[in-house]
Amino acid sequence: MESLIIKYSNKLVSQKLCNPEDPLFGGIDDTIIWNRESRDIPVLEEVIASLNINTILYSPVKEPYKSIINYLAENSTINNTISPDDTETRTFLHDIPVSHVFNSDSIIEALNKRKGLIIKDKGIITCGTVSPEQAFVTFSSICFSCFVKFMTDFYYHKTGVIKLPGNPEKIAANAVSIYEKFISGIKDQPLITGPFQSSDDTIAAIIEAGLLTVKSGMVDSFFGNVSAKFKDIIFISQTGSSLDELAGTIDPCPVDNSTSNAITSSSEFSAHKSIYRLSRAATILHGHPRFSVIISMLCDDMNCANRGLCHINCSKERFMQDIPIVPGEVGTGEKGIATTLPPALKGRGAIVYGHGLFTTGTKDFKEAFFNLLDIEKKAFIEYRERTGLL
Repeated sequence: MESLIIKYSNKLVSQKLCNPEDPLFGGIDDTIIWNRESRDIPVLEEVIASLNINTILYSPVKEPYKSIINYLAENSTINNTISPDDTETRTFLHDIPVSHVFNSDSIIEALNKRKGLIIKDKGIITCGTVSPEQAFVTFSSICFSCFVKFMTDFYYHKTGVIKLPGNPEKIAANAVSIYEKFISGIKDQPLITGPFQSSDDTIAAIIEAGLLTVKSGMVDSFFGNVSAKFKDIIFISQTGSSLDELAGTIDPCPVDNSTSNAITSSSEFSAHKSIYRLSRAATILHGHPRFSVIISMLCDDMNCANRGLCHINCSKERFMQDIPIVPGEVGTGEKGIATTLPPALKGRGAIVYGHGLFTTGTKDFKEAFFNLLDIEKKAFIEYRERTGLL
C-alpha cells in the first residue's frame, strides 16, 4: 500500500495537478498508512472509518485549476454540485459535490453519493474502494472536467449567451497563458518506426505511444486508448488500463473474431476495428486533449431543436478546420462511437463531442501522435481567437 500511495502522489505532481508537498494520501494496510504528517488526518480517518473505502486522497490543486475550481464552487453550483457536460463527467463522475466546510460529516455525506468532492478554497477529496489508483483517477477527472466546464462557460460569456459573475476574464487568461507554455514545450515524439515487423514490435510501439500520450498531457493515465493493426490482428489497450503502464495490458484481437480477447479490450474496440476496416490506418491514438474537447462543445446555434442533446444527436455536420466533430456515446449502438466515428475519420483525425480526439497513422505512431498534438494546438488557437484571449 505504501508504495502505491507514493506512486500516485508522484503522478499527481508529474501531471501538474498538485505541488510536491501537497497530496495527503492515506490507505488501509494493517493500519492506516499516510504519505506524510498532517493535522487533517484525524478528520480523514473518521471518514475512512465511516465508509466502505480503503484509500482517501486530499490535496490543494495548482493553478490554473485552483482558481477555476474555486470560481465554479462559488458561482456555478446547483444544490451544491457542479455539473459539467463533458463525456468523462457523464459516464464517470455524474456531478461534483461542493462543500464549504472541511469536516467529517460533510465529506462523508458527499462520498456516500459520489467518488469525490471539492472543498472550496481548500482542495479536492477523493476515495478508492480497491486501490489508490481509483482516488487518483477521480482527482484527475475532477480537474479535467472543471477546466473544460469553466472554459466552455467562458466562451458563452464572451459571446453574450450567459453572464458570468466576478472576474472570469482574469482566470481564463491565466489558464490560457499556462497552457500555452505547457503545449509549446512538448518536444518528444515516438521513436519506434514502422511498418512493424512483428507482434513484439507492435506491442513495444503501443507501450511507447501510450506513455508519451500521458507524458505530453494529451490524456491522463486512465482515460484514452491506443491500438495498432499488424497483419490480421488489432493490438489494443485493455479497458481500464493506464496508458503510461501498458506492458501486460495489451490484447491481440483477430479481426475475424476467432478469439474472445476483445472482451477485456478497450470499450472502444468496435470503433477501432471499424476505423481500420474503412481507412488506411495502421495505428490509432485516442486522447482527451483539453481544447479539442472544449472546441467540440462550442456551438452558436442556440435555437437548434437538439440543443442539449449534442453528445448523441447533433443536427448538422460540424468541423474544426479539416477535423470533423461528431456525436457519439461510449460503446456501440445507433448513437455509439462505434457507429458515428469511423465514417467520419477519413483524414488525420476526428473529435467526438465532449469526449476526445481520435487520430490515425498510416505506418506507425509518429504520424498519429503528430496529428494529436497538431490538432490540439489548432483547437487552442481557435479558442483564443474566438474568445479574444490573444
